[in-house]
This record gives sequence, C-alpha cells and structure tokens, in this order.
Amino acid sequence: MEHPAPCRSILWIAAWLSIGLLSACSGGADGGGVSAPGTVSVSLTDAPACGYEQVNVTVNKVRIHQSDSANESASEWTDITLDPPRTINLLSLNDPTQPNFALENLGEASLPAGHYTQLRLVLSENTGNQANANWIVLEGQNPNKPSNRIPLETPSAIRSGIKLINQFTVKSGQRVDLLLDFDACHSIVNTGSGKYILKPVIRIIPYVLNGIEGFVDTALLTEHLLVTAQLNGEIVRATVPNNNANMPDLQGKFFLARLVSGNYDVVMTADNHAPAVISRVPVAETTRTPISTKSAPFSLAASTPSRSISGQVVLSPATDDVTVFVLAKQALNGGPTVTIRSGPATLIDGHPEGDSTYFLDQLAPGAPALTSFGTLPITPSSAGQASMAGKYTVQARATGYTTESADKDVSTANQTQNFQLTQTP
Repeated sequence: MEHPAPCRSILWIAAWLSIGLLSACSGGADGGGVSAPGTVSVSLTDAPACGYEQVNVTVNKVRIHQSDSANESASEWTDITLDPPRTINLLSLNDPTQPNFALENLGEASLPAGHYTQLRLVLSENTGNQANANWIVLEGQNPNKPSNRIPLETPSAIRSGIKLINQFTVKSGQRVDLLLDFDACHSIVNTGSGKYILKPVIRIIPYVLNGIEGFVDTALLTEHLLVTAQLNGEIVRATVPNNNANMPDLQGKFFLARLVSGNYDVVMTADNHAPAVISRVPVAETTRTPISTKSAPFSLAASTPSRSISGQVVLSPATDDVTVFVLAKQALNGGPTVTIRSGPATLIDGHPEGDSTYFLDQLAPGAPALTSFGTLPITPSSAGQASMAGKYTVQARATGYTTESADKDVSTANQTQNFQLTQTP
C-alpha cells in the first residue's frame, strides 16, 4: 500500500492483483490409509488509505478451487459463506496494535487434502445507485450521516468474485491460514465526476505476527503520520500508529506486521515535518524487531511550508481501464532511495480517455533524517543530508505502460510535471 497525498489512514493496495505464497504445516494420512481433510481459514486486513474516512465493502463469500482456470459456475468449489453478508470498514483494519491485530476473520472450511490454486472473494453489490453494500466516506465528512456515503461502483467481474490466483497446499489433518491484504487506496478509482469505481488490489501475505515495532511522539498523531516498511524504494507494508486515548500504554505505538524475512527501510512521514528513515532493519520469520520505545519515541523535525508536485498524465494509446500511480521518491546521501508520497491519479472529467491528474502534497522542503539500525535508542539525523533538502524524483507508472520520471526541487516553490506514458511492446 503506498502513501498518497493527502493521506488518511488505512493498511494495505499497487498494480492489479499481486499474490504471494503461503505454505501449510506438514501432515499425513490417517490410520486407515484414507487421506483426512484439512482446514483452511481466511481473514482480511487492510493498509492505510488515502483521503477517506471510511471504505466499506460487504463480503458475501470466499470460494476456493483446485484449478486456476475454473470459472464461477464450475463444479467442486468450496465456499465459505457469510450469512448474513458482512459489511466491513477497511479503515478499522489498519493498526495491528489494536486488540484484533487488524484482522477480520471471514470463516473457515474443511477441504480435501490437495493443492489449490484459486480463491475468489465475492462481494455483495449495491442496490441500484444506493450505497447499501459498498461505499466510501470522504475525509473530513461525518461517516454516520447517510448522505455522505458515496456508492462504490462494482464491475460485473467483481460481482462474480475477485479472482485471486494463489497456490497453497492443504495437507491431511492440517490447517492453512490465509490472510487477504485488501489495499483500499489502490483499489478505488476516482473518475473525476463524483463517481468512484472499485477495482480491487488484493494480495495474500504471511499470517505470522512478526515485523517491526516502535513508538512515535504522540504530538505527531494529528499530522497524518504514516510509517512504512520499504524494499528498494517500494512500500511493502504501511501502518498508522495507535491513537486510541483509551489505550494510553499503546498510544503512539506502531507495528509493521507480517513481513517476509529480510532487511527493510522504515520511513516515517507526517504533515509539516521532514521524513525520517531507519535503514536496514532486520526482520526474522517469527520475531518482532523493536526500533524505539515509549520512553524514547521517534520524533520528526518540523519543515514548513510544505510543498507540492502536481500535473497531468496522458496514456498513449488512451484507456480508462488501467490506473495511473504517481510517486515522489527521495534519495538519501549514504542511504537508500525511498518513497515519500504516492497515490492513484484522478481521471479528468470531460477529457479524452487516458487523461488523469495528480497532486502530491506535504512534500517537506527541509532535509530528511537518516540512521541505520543498531542499538537502541536509534536517532535519525539530518547531518549530511542538506544537499537533498527539497529534492524529489516524481515517477508516473501504469500497468502495461512505460514508467517515466523527473527530478524536481520544491525547496523554494511548488512544482509542476506532466507525463506521457506509452504502451510497452
């Protein structure tokens, strides 16, 4: 899930369905030589989303099949049916420090032992143009007021089930836990005419509760603070710190959960503040890596006035069937290149197909802070980063099209950059 601007919080959605692999425990046949069934459990989580108070979807069922080519009317589907269908606000699933660990359990089913390659997440559809199944509420609006609900248009392919090609094995008598990461920010297309279309971006992520955890200064919690784990400048996981006043011991805590083993760059961004980066934070398969404590939380240096980069993106050949994403990246001296802001472009109402506009704001003109992982307390510093103050690389991308980039300096003024993306051979 990546962080666009302006960004309100949710956990995890970048280019059409990218799906990972989960492995099951080992098992065997029962004493009679007949293979006993196994069990599959499916849960839902989400990453921070951009510009919304709520993103609601109504889940009808989860379908599982051994063939990745089986259509919705094929035989031998196993269904996990939610009765009644369950409406879920994805924004309630973005903070793993909460008691539910940012999980919504959708149910479980018994499956014959074997290899499975397809899941489908089936959503209910709105009745006519009524926002009674899938809807959003824009940032700053009262979610309890029905008139603020904007229906999410669901194309027919989604109504038959969001097709997820993913391989997993159910072994005799054993259990497989699948976690669907529904990236709300990248799943919503703003047409620019008041209509929003749901184009789900979902991946399957590790279920184990490992990751990176720490605390930030609670004074930053009102500044749209976002904490991300990145690999090679790409956001792998994003979260917002706990801001629950009824949980004082956890207020300000963040948890970047369910990461594949490796070394990650942790990036913290907030409105009116310069970003801070902790590079090469190690993550093991089953442990949590602390990088700060409640008694010594991270803080960010103030940096105002914030700047923006905006412009238009044209696709050639033109189409409205793919989503354009625009990112602002920053290179750090002696450190990694990281994503500071990112998000989907908005289709321009009244323009030809393929024309969209973007606006990346809250880009700090001040120098970023950097440090590498080590013994606590870890303190990022802007020393050696003065030459990078206000310097960003803005990048536009779309599936099936070229990726284009341009360097911009916002240290003294807002910037404009237009792009034309051409279809790749």
